[in-house]
Parts: sequence; C-alpha cells; structure tokens
Amino acid sequence: MKVNMKGTLLSLMGLGAVLLAGCNDKLAVLDPKGPQAQRQADDTILLITLMSGIVLVVFAMLVFMLIKYRASKQSPDYEPPHIEGHWLVETIMIGIPVIIVIFLSFVSVKSNYIVESIPQGYEDQEPLVIYASSSDWKWHFSYPEQDIETVNYLYIPANRPIEFRLYSFGSITSFWIPQLGGQKYAMSDMVTTLNLAADAPGEFMGRNANFSGRGSAENTFVTTSMTNAKFDEWVEEVHATADPITEEKFEKMLEPGHLGRETYTGTHLEFSPAPHHDHDSSEEDSSVEEHEEHSTK
Repeated sequence: MKVNMKGTLLSLMGLGAVLLAGCNDKLAVLDPKGPQAQRQADDTILLITLMSGIVLVVFAMLVFMLIKYRASKQSPDYEPPHIEGHWLVETIMIGIPVIIVIFLSFVSVKSNYIVESIPQGYEDQEPLVIYASSSDWKWHFSYPEQDIETVNYLYIPANRPIEFRLYSFGSITSFWIPQLGGQKYAMSDMVTTLNLAADAPGEFMGRNANFSGRGSAENTFVTTSMTNAKFDEWVEEVHATADPITEEKFEKMLEPGHLGRETYTGTHLEFSPAPHHDHDSSEEDSSVEEHEEHSTK
C-alpha cells in the first residue's frame, strides 16, 4: 500500500483555503485592539498551536501504522503473536490527554478571571459606565455620566476602561465587539457586566452574536474609539444639537424593526430604569441606582 504524502498535503492545503475563503481580510478575533481581546487572542493562538501539534502527531502515527502494519504476503492461516499491553505505552496514552486537559483548564480559569475584571493596565482609572440595551433589532446605548443616548452606534474614549451594563427589552441577545473582547448575554430580567477597553482610536464592528429573530443578522453597530478631547467635543456637540429623548419616542423605538443612527440628550433610564435581579451583587445594585439617580438630575 502506497501513501501519497504529496496528495495528502495538497488536500489539506486546499481544505484550509476553502475554509478561509469566507473570512474577512483580517479575522477580527485575531486582530485585538484592547487588553481583553489580546488575552483572548493569545489563548486562541495557544489552542490552535496545541491542537495542530496533536493533529500532526496523530497523522504521523496513522501513516506509521499504515506502512508498518499494511497487508503482507503471509500465508492465509498466519496468526500474529498476541502482545499484552505495555504499562509505559498505556501510561503515555492516558497521561498525556490528562495533562493537556489540566493545562487547558488552568489557562481557561485564569483567563476568565482576567477578562471579567477591569482591563489590565487600567486598574487606577474610573471606568466609563454605559448601559447597552437591545430591542428587536436595535442597540440602545445610555451614558448616564454624559446624559446622552445613542441608537445603533457607540462612541468611547480610548485608553479608558469601559463598563458595559447589558440587558434586553425582548429576547436574549449577545453583545460582542470582537476586536475589544468576548461576547456576553443581555437578558430581560437582569443586568450583566462586561469590562472592555480600547488601546487606541479606531472603528470596530459590533453585533448581536445570538439569533433573536429574523432581523438579528442586521442587529449590528459601529464602535468608534477616540481621544478624550474628541469624546468631550462630541458630548458638547450632542447637547448643543440633539433633541431630548422622551418616553413616547422610546416606546416607538422598541417596536420590532430596524433604525439608522440616532442621538438624543437624556437617557431612557429616567423613565425606564435597568432591571434589578437577585443575581446582581449589592454593590452593583447600589451603583446602578447611583447612575440612575444621576441621570434624573
């Protein structure tokens, strides 16, 4: 039996080309622009490298077995000698997978604590709190500190931690800005917290990563990171030009459908506060109440 290594390699390369053909010029999760995304990208590269090594070893062993134990010209009644298991081989076969699982578990748990905390390098800064709420099929961003609300677009200052507080006015959605960090669910009866930061100015695509009806594919938004000076200029411009948000306007927005970019002064938190839930810590609840009180002033 002949093994065509060249044909096998060409097949694998062709398969890889097909799989990558549908990707963008840059795979967003591997083009991080913030510390949380950088950690996740590093873990992804580690996993790809480790799994690729395992696959190569398995393929090498498969080729070795096919060649060494291929059909021979032995007589039809030939019976190979029975060989009992070897303790060293069995130890390696069981021990290596166990070591791999322990290693990946350690990396996963450590990374989970890191990405759930304030981004590394920003611990000494006060985070900017933004309430990100979803409806069919829109994103509403409320800035209690700036007394501003935007629809389907997000402006943030670079080099400052951002604390997103997520919830939904309908079905469960998943808030995701791939170049800044991982996704997290937004639900209707509780607030979940996501800590992110952008290391430099730029534009990053965000979306709802969860299927939530026929319009979920277009449930996207653009995140623009800018310098603190430009962010302050934008806040001043909004207060000088935008109309205030009203309960009637907001109720109209919650109806299923798509909207373009919209900007308002004030936030819907004044008349439609974020939900509270027993799963939230008392410290977070008090912080929510504090920002809601601030937005009503």
